[in-house]
Amino acid sequence: MKPATPPPRRRAGEHSDPPSSVEPEVVLLNKPYGVLCQFSADGSGKRTLADFVPVPGVYPAGRLDADSEGLVVLTADGALQARIANRRYRYAKVYWAQVEGVPTQGQIDRLAAGIDLGDFVTAPIAVRMIDEPPGMWPRHPPIRVRRAIPTNWLELTLHEGKNRQIRRMTAAVGLPTLRLIRWAIGPWTIKGLPPGAARSGATPTRVV
Repeated sequence: MKPATPPPRRRAGEHSDPPSSVEPEVVLLNKPYGVLCQFSADGSGKRTLADFVPVPGVYPAGRLDADSEGLVVLTADGALQARIANRRYRYAKVYWAQVEGVPTQGQIDRLAAGIDLGDFVTAPIAVRMIDEPPGMWPRHPPIRVRRAIPTNWLELTLHEGKNRQIRRMTAAVGLPTLRLIRWAIGPWTIKGLPPGAARSGATPTRVV
């Protein structure tokens, strides 16, 4: 039987741009690996948002695991926090996942259609294979690499965001996630924002 051919790659993130206006009530942070998505320490010695966000009174709209990187949107607006976290407002969340193995079209189709993870079935998502995102920074510590097994990048766009959902989804189809980066939430991205840096963002005028 002829082996499955991986789908064509595309460049990452070209469809999303940061908003042009700036309002101080929204802060965008490119959270580094290993940082807790909270302001209070938990006794583990890990850094927290307090080490990177100097703006008082803002809180993250949704969470990002300590071992994931990328965009965290912070705001003092409780209603906006709730809208971003609520699936019915359909804020698209775009992730880049570096996975172990070479994705086949069948595996991508399974991810896109929804995966039964036992405790819930994921909603359909948009997923495609991409080249390594341009300007990708090194992770500290680096991911584990097995010489005999290649790694590839996927871009996944979803509107829900349950605990460790993407990692569980890719593992379920035989593509363990080695590195996970959130690139965008609705109109906000980390374009031009190095890890550990924060900047003001704009309040969206429409739901994306």
